[in-house]
Amino acid sequence: MSPGPVPTAPTAKQPPAAERVYAHVKQAVLDRRYEGGTLLTEGDLAEAVGVSRTPVREALLRLEVEGLLKLYPKKGALVLPVSAQEIADVVETRLLVERHAVAKVVPAGPQLIARLEELLEEQRGHAAAGDLGAFAVADRCFHAEIVRAAGNRILAQLYDQLRDRQLRMGVATMHAEPGRIAKNIAEHTEILTALRSGDAAAADGFVERHISWVNILARGEER
Repeated sequence: MSPGPVPTAPTAKQPPAAERVYAHVKQAVLDRRYEGGTLLTEGDLAEAVGVSRTPVREALLRLEVEGLLKLYPKKGALVLPVSAQEIADVVETRLLVERHAVAKVVPAGPQLIARLEELLEEQRGHAAAGDLGAFAVADRCFHAEIVRAAGNRILAQLYDQLRDRQLRMGVATMHAEPGRIAKNIAEHTEILTALRSGDAAAADGFVERHISWVNILARGEER
């Protein structure tokens, strides 16, 4: 009796076509490979991702709703430039969300404190190694943990979108500004210390000062 066919290992299932296009375009917009003012065509995107034009349209509609693109029928999608107003709006909304979150989490529980301590230590390690990309990820996680701990899922989702928009402003590269990494670590340490001690007023003040530098640096200034 001959042996049956040898079973093959299951292949990883690819995400739906529209999701692949969405992820491709969004990442390229956020890391500024597609700069503001770039006109994207359905045909070029379909070819780049290896899909038909139908999922491209679906993905572009999602990105228009998120405020990253403007669709022009029969022409394509324009990558919207970052405006001074957008920068101000993002910073203002971040302040509203993060100051609300800090007020909600004080007194901070041991699980949140332990996680923030871990992320702060990661930031120190990445800074020492000169890994700016990993430092930026740990920086983002530090803030996101506080927002998530406040327990409002809608605010947490909004916050993630805000941080995505902030990437377009070049804030990831601003972390490489002279002295900025050391300032980030020092300011995160202040926030953590205030949360650990249960000082809501101090935590609020530290968060306000820390986030305000985004607006300052985005305008080409330094404090």
